[in-house]
Amino acid sequence: MNISPQSQVWHALAPVFVLIGAGALAARMKWLTKATVSELSVLVFYVFMPGLLFRTMSKAQFAALDFSPLVAYFAVVLAAFAALWYWRGRGVDASTLALGSVFSNLVMIGVPLVTVAYGAAGLVTLLTLVSVHAMILLTVGTVALEWARALEQQGEGAKPKGLAAQLFSAVKGAVIHPVPIPILAGLAYSATGWGLPEVVDRSLQWLGSAAGPLALVMLGASTYLRPLGHHWRGALGVVMFKMWVLPTLVLAVTWLAGLRGMPWTVLVVAASLPMGANVFLFSQRYKASEEAISTASSLSTIMAVASVSFWMILMGWLGSTH
Repeated sequence: MNISPQSQVWHALAPVFVLIGAGALAARMKWLTKATVSELSVLVFYVFMPGLLFRTMSKAQFAALDFSPLVAYFAVVLAAFAALWYWRGRGVDASTLALGSVFSNLVMIGVPLVTVAYGAAGLVTLLTLVSVHAMILLTVGTVALEWARALEQQGEGAKPKGLAAQLFSAVKGAVIHPVPIPILAGLAYSATGWGLPEVVDRSLQWLGSAAGPLALVMLGASTYLRPLGHHWRGALGVVMFKMWVLPTLVLAVTWLAGLRGMPWTVLVVAASLPMGANVFLFSQRYKASEEAISTASSLSTIMAVASVSFWMILMGWLGSTH
């Protein structure tokens, strides 16, 4: 039985809406406050997310994956990040908003959506993207954030640093960080070929499985505590770029690069997905554009039923004509 793109998107988004709604309810009942959300984001960032990243990278079989379709995708995404970061002023807020404009929710929304819509063939391309997506974008975003923070600290009276010293400080802050460390450690462990002991694997699985749902619950609470009506103007530009401009650019550049068939379709759909919850955690950690990112995360999820359906229909039509 064929399922319409709208139904496929709804099936993928329904659990996300439930978790965001649960967070909003918890905030309404005063079970969660702004201080609680901030404290929980630290817990996710330093405990749950590292478990997820290490386990994911430790199981990555890179020799069996085809990364060639991703070259054009990341060329677009990284160029877009750099352009938005520069245009917005290269500060901490600029870094966070630029990251939100290009970072897709590939796991909680992308995996179930692609599984239902495209099956195993599409899932191979998506999981290949997932294996490096967070590593590349979170690392680049962290370097930009740390560099911006170093410049801001310098502007507040710290001793001036040369460009090389600024870059070194930014890279050091990005590497000694709860995102790159478990990624690099997981990759190193994967290279040994040993595999994780069952007890360790199960513990990391439990930690990782809590990261996404907890982030979405916090997102719902944060959105309730900072209502959409107060910050939607600042968030709308981020959402429109993320869900309409970015997939248009990915579609065009990957087509010019010669990509066709299932990989082309999956990468364009991946670019159109709502903002990933990791950006919300970043904004909480750095206290940068928290209101705009919280609003944009919720707004992009709400709009996804229409926008992602459009891109799925368009790619289905283009696929049938090429």
